Amino acid sequence: MNKKTGVAAVAAVAAIGGYMWWSAEDAPAPTASGDTMVAVNLPDSLSEAAQIGARAFETKCSACHGANGAGREGSGPPLIHKIYEPSHHGDGAFMVAASNGVRQHHWSFGSMPPVEGITQAEVESIVTYVREVQRANGIN
Repeated sequence: MNKKTGVAAVAAVAAIGGYMWWSAEDAPAPTASGDTMVAVNLPDSLSEAAQIGARAFETKCSACHGANGAGREGSGPPLIHKIYEPSHHGDGAFMVAASNGVRQHHWSFGSMPPVEGITQAEVESIVTYVREVQRANGIN
């Protein structure tokens, strides 16, 4: 096999694999038990914006992501987790996920649908809340 044929074969395999990944059905979500996934320490105090975010989180996010972002077995991942540190999932990732939904990629809960009726201001306050709770748990 010459170099051009080898490169073409690798490109074809990568393209087929990418297509299969993109078009694959999401893995079924595990049965929801609702058990908390991680222990969360709350900060001694929250900024005013984070307090607003905490209320919005409780209304819009906690059904899946658990109280205080601790995750819920079978429902949604913990947001108070190293995976969601700012250097890996910036604030914009939360904005996009809430507004547009996000394809499953770190956890096997299935893809996250858009959050119905959420506003940009609500997401911004939720992100403020999540970041303050993350910092209280050593996630910077």
